[in-house]
Amino acid sequence: MAAWGYNAQGQTNVPPGLSNVVAVAAGGFHSLALRADGTVAAWGYNYYGQTNVPAGLSNVVAVAGGLYHSLALRADGTVAAWGSYYNGAAFVPMTVPADLSNVVAVAAGGNYNLALRADGTVAAWGSYYNGGTYVPMTVPAGLSNVVAVAAGFSHSLALRADGTVAAWGNNDNGQTTVPAGLSNVVAVAGGDYHSLALRADGTVAAWGYNGDGQTSVPSWVTMVGGIASGYNHSLAVPATGSPFITSRLASRVGPPGGTVFFRVEANGARPLHYQWRRNGVDLPGKTDAVLQLTSLVLVTQATIPSS
Repeated sequence: MAAWGYNAQGQTNVPPGLSNVVAVAAGGFHSLALRADGTVAAWGYNYYGQTNVPAGLSNVVAVAGGLYHSLALRADGTVAAWGSYYNGAAFVPMTVPADLSNVVAVAAGGNYNLALRADGTVAAWGSYYNGGTYVPMTVPAGLSNVVAVAAGFSHSLALRADGTVAAWGNNDNGQTTVPAGLSNVVAVAGGDYHSLALRADGTVAAWGYNGDGQTSVPSWVTMVGGIASGYNHSLAVPATGSPFITSRLASRVGPPGGTVFFRVEANGARPLHYQWRRNGVDLPGKTDAVLQLTSLVLVTQATIPSS
């Protein structure tokens, strides 16, 4: 892998011999890499322990970096956290809610975190700066059917299965004021004080602080396959060539009668077409990027005697 840019804390000094990397994440002043074997490497600024990967951490499928802390999502739907966050009075260790499980995606903000569960609900913990003080990051009442989350420095974004966006947290620069009529969204990203949304047609919507032009989407940026937000800048990946999947599907667990969501991210020349299958057979009508399974039933498997 390669790293470049500001390096006062060694965040671009990739560890010698680091290989087989399948995903990366950038924190405030540190870097994370996920290896194909499910282990994690971290380097850069470590005053608050954000690069002290927990001993024995394995089976990781995703990583995220906050200002002074790190997250790892395991294949079993549990989350590991290390480093610290500022709660308004002091720096305290970043922990994980005891009852958090069945997680399928994570996002790390400045001093808080988001976790998306398989049933489309969101958990939040930590704090954010709002109104001159730090307050706990919470989730709007009734938020459901969420298929993706993103974290800015002090604000949060959630993409619903119907292609609409919810935003909450600090709104000093309008970063949580979602543009009226925004729909058909397939991805979201949060910067320091601005937000991005990628529509299915490859166009990008941006709102919030624009002091450095981060929400002034160039007129020629019209066919985008992926987006990302930095502190005060925005990125877009062109949607060209043959379609290919950019995300990894993880197992979902849900209670009888409940709901679970599957979501696939892909890039390539627009428009993209989807078809979900089970055991190689097309699922009728399941032709969106999101697959929603409702009214789950408990299936038991009888044990067949060996003799």
